Amino acid sequence: MSAYTNHNQDPRLHGIKTKIRVVPDFPKAGIMFQDITTLLLDPKAFKDTIDLFVERYKGKNISVVAGIEARGFIFGPPIALAIGAKFVPLRKPKKLPGKVISQEYILEYGRDCLEMHVGAVETGERAIVVDDLIATGGTLGAAMNLLERVGAEVVECACVIELPELKGRERLNGKPLYVLVEYFDI
Repeated sequence: MSAYTNHNQDPRLHGIKTKIRVVPDFPKAGIMFQDITTLLLDPKAFKDTIDLFVERYKGKNISVVAGIEARGFIFGPPIALAIGAKFVPLRKPKKLPGKVISQEYILEYGRDCLEMHVGAVETGERAIVVDDLIATGGTLGAAMNLLERVGAEVVECACVIELPELKGRERLNGKPLYVLVEYFDI
């Protein structure tokens, strides 16, 4: 069964959900991979996705849209441009030139790390963190920690898809999470 987050059942949500392909056993057996590349192939569904986020954040005094590598780079920049904010990429180690700050985090299968340029975000800036999907919440949690360490206020995390059964929302320390579609029975 599936359910949408409460958007008063905006008709655009159905179109978005139907464009996300679920690929069984990728990248390994037992994983039901949520593939957003099929969403990107549909200009209307892709635009609707961006528009829903823009409608939520326009006029909310957001100055930073932080996108998590790599799919956060797809959704973050058009949202940032539309709301008049800067886009800050949060990358895997050794991908950003110059001085960076790092945040390690634990995944179910090991450790990983996100990095951000020193000086990209200033104390007091209001930020949202954007990614395509929240599963266990480790990556979003690391992204929030990185931003908060430099004095930013993380207003909310925004994802296209949530896998509620993996309880990632619980790892966000009470920070609001805005998602367009939820997938159950993963």
